[in-house]
Amino acid sequence: MLKKLPFILLLLILNVALADGASGYKVSELRGEYLQASKDEQAADRFHKKMSAYKEKEPLVLAYKAASEAVMAKYVWNPYSKLKQLRASAAIFEEAVALDANNPEIRFLRFTVEHYVPRYLNLSAHVEEDKRIVINSLKAHPKSGMSVELARTMRDFLLTKDHCTEEERNTLQKIKI
Repeated sequence: MLKKLPFILLLLILNVALADGASGYKVSELRGEYLQASKDEQAADRFHKKMSAYKEKEPLVLAYKAASEAVMAKYVWNPYSKLKQLRASAAIFEEAVALDANNPEIRFLRFTVEHYVPRYLNLSAHVEEDKRIVINSLKAHPKSGMSVELARTMRDFLLTKDHCTEEERNTLQKIKI
């Protein structure tokens, strides 16, 4: 047994090292990178390249991968390329939601993408469902498990422009975060 101990320790160290390699996808960092990508084409390209390399199946990281596909559609000029990016995004979002259907952040990300996709493309089927899940999670905050910062971001986004009905807006304004 003592002869096997160095081998077992080596396996343990390798396992930890490999796990740290996967931590290149920290959700807190992905949030900031996605925000930057939505404002800057070079940041979008870097974010998309990073997320394209992601091959695991963690639902929230998959949702950010989907968002990276969608944000690239903003910067390509060819309509076919835009549609291709949006379809790839939709497929990855479907996978993420199938893995964790009640995660409000996944639903929020998909909502932010689908809300801005022209309806005639038929790629916005989940807007109302996602919005309902996000609003219900905000009502349940802090029991929903979201951080205060994330909950505020979601609420504030929903309160801007035409994201909500008047009734939903009133509900959101009453939520203390």
